[in-house]
Formats: sequence, C-alpha cells, structure tokens
Amino acid sequence: MPSDPFPSVSAAATAGTPEVTHVPNHQTAALIVAAGKGLRAGGGLAKQWRPLAGRRVIDWTLDAFRKVGIDQIALVLSPQDTEIWQEFAAQDDILLTRGGATRSQSVANGLELLAHHDVDRVLIHDAARPCVSGRVVHDVLSALDTSLAAAPALAVTDALWRGADGYVTGTQDRAGLHAAQTPQGFRLAEIRAAHQQLAANSMEAADDVEVARAAGIDVAIIPGDPDNMKITRPEDFDRAARILGGDMDVRLGNGYDVHRFGPGDEVVLCGVPLAHDRGLQGHSDADVGLHAITDALYGALAEGDIGRHFPPSDPQWKGAASDIFLRHAADLTRSKGYQISNVDCTLVCEFPKITPHAPAMRTVVAEILSIDISRVSIKATTSERLGFTGRGEGIAAIATACVVKP
Repeated sequence: MPSDPFPSVSAAATAGTPEVTHVPNHQTAALIVAAGKGLRAGGGLAKQWRPLAGRRVIDWTLDAFRKVGIDQIALVLSPQDTEIWQEFAAQDDILLTRGGATRSQSVANGLELLAHHDVDRVLIHDAARPCVSGRVVHDVLSALDTSLAAAPALAVTDALWRGADGYVTGTQDRAGLHAAQTPQGFRLAEIRAAHQQLAANSMEAADDVEVARAAGIDVAIIPGDPDNMKITRPEDFDRAARILGGDMDVRLGNGYDVHRFGPGDEVVLCGVPLAHDRGLQGHSDADVGLHAITDALYGALAEGDIGRHFPPSDPQWKGAASDIFLRHAADLTRSKGYQISNVDCTLVCEFPKITPHAPAMRTVVAEILSIDISRVSIKATTSERLGFTGRGEGIAAIATACVVKP
C-alpha cells in the first residue's frame, strides 16, 4: 500500500470571508477526485477506469486540464488501487494522495497535499466529467481573479416536479435554480480552511461549493456547458463518446500503385503468393496491394510515400518483402498517437482472380497492421478490358486508410 505523500497538517480553520484581492502571479493546480467506486454506471469497474472512445475516462479528464496549461494535477486515488497508483506515480505532473471515506474527506486530503506545493488556486473536478471544455476551465480561472470562489452551472429551464411511487405529487418553482458542474475553483487557502472547518464540525457536503458557503465564502456562478456531463448511468458512456468524438483528429489518406507483368510464375498480392503464368516487376517484391495501403497510411500522416522512406536507389530493398514497408507505416502511425481505424484496398486486374483469396489477404493485412480483420477490406474489380490492366499488362491498386487520434 502506498505511503502517505504528505505530512500531518493542523486542523485549525479560519472563519468568514477575507477581503478579495487580485492574485497577479497565481499558480493553479487541478484536484481530480478519483477514489470512488462509481459502480452505478455498470461494467463491474469504477467508471473512471472504464474505457471511453478508445481511452479510459480518467485519461480524457486529465488531458482536458493539460490542454489548457494546468501543469500540476493532484489525483486522489483509493489506497486499494495499487497498480493505478504505480502508473500515475511515474508521471511528472501528477501528485498522488489517498481517498477518504467520503468525497469531502478525499478533497480535504488533496487540499492538504497541495498546501505543501507552490499553489494558490485550485480547480476541484470530478474524474467522471471527461468532457469538460477549455472554455469552462478558463472562465472559472478568470472569475477567480475577482472572486474567492467560482463554479460553472446551468440554469434550470425544464419544469420541475416532485413525485412519489411513480406519480407527480407537486411542482417546484425553477426560478433561480442551477444545475451544478465542476471544476469548482477556489483560492487554495480559503477552501482548505473551509474543509478543515467542515471536518471539525463532523459534517459532510454534496460538493465544494456547499463547503465554501458554509464557511461564508461567496461563490460566483459562471455559465456551464451542457456537454460537461457527469457519467453516472450506463447510457452516459454513449453520450460522452459522441461528445468526445467531436474533438478527435480523424485523417484519411489514399494510395495508388501500379506494377507491370514480366517473367515469373507467381504474384504476391496483399501478402499472399498466387500462382500465375507471369510475375509482377518491381524493385521489391512488387506487391501492388501492400504498396497502395502503405502509401495510404503515409498520406494520412502527410509523410510522403514509400519512395521517401525506402528509396528504390537503395540496394538493400531489392526484392524486399513489402510487409516491411507496411509495418513501418503502421509503427509510424502509432508513434504519432494515431490509431488505424480501417483500410480498404481495391485490386484492379483481369487476372488472376482475387475474390477466392481475399479472406487470406485480409488476414495477412490485419496481422501486419495489428488491427481486427473486420477493419480490413480487400476487393477486386476489372477495367472492362480497357487500358493497361484491361490488356493484361499489369495490376493496379487503390487504397484508402483512416487514422484517428483520440
């Protein structure tokens, strides 16, 4: 079990609201509360660790703050999450502390940790709100220039009912009501003292705005964002994925290659040798299909073509198997932070017949790219005996690749 990362701190608290002053050289940290079980969202795993649009919920949440320049993050974890603790302990911008029995205790632990670092403002945020926008974060920070506390919220616009046993029992006036969101921003000294006061009174609060107000701190309301949702129910994952999908970097690339027939007794197409009365001519093994797919990936990355990475003037590539080129393109894709979503290749020839061999070709390409075979399409067409492919002088291939950076 990890040791306590901070020393004991006095539980003395200050009461009242100090005079608001501008903080010209502020240092801001994000305090992410991720110690809860969160099992109502299903999946048998705490929601902050569940996958969402290709990553974990917590990864989206942390990156949302990194993108706006928050370079110090305090992460509150359950002491039982030892493997997770080790993972984040290796990240330079992360400070770790243990979660408490309640949310308020977890936040208080995080505040005590930050009190030992050069921080004067803190953004307290729920790990289960991965869709927080840069605009909301910036607005909260701006409000802290003139307020001791600020939090985003949405004005309630729907009619409100009270109910029991499945029936409406009354209505509630919605005037002045707001739905709270996070991050909730505070001057560190004031919210730390407010939490100490809460603990001294053996009280609990629904959120940190309630803690602040109990200590007499005024909290400014800034406009929230409807997309800044908190994942609570199983269906929330689909909505969050749709929201985050709008921020994905999706790129398409196309590739085109041609090789002529010459002497030989087989052709290699998409990694599969096919018996034929002639072979394809080229500096490498002349696999026109893999060449087109490789160029499609390079194109999606704006990285030129095969000739740029494997010059035909270099004798070491004479007769080389084309899977070398495709593996390089796949590795380059991943090194740039992209995932290969799918590839589609069309072979254009009168012969040999492609369709009987397409399943084997898909299997080879999927293995080279380390993606599921359902993401690989290999098909063929003829040119109705027109042009060089129609005259049987060679084979052409056209490929499209889609890569995605979450």
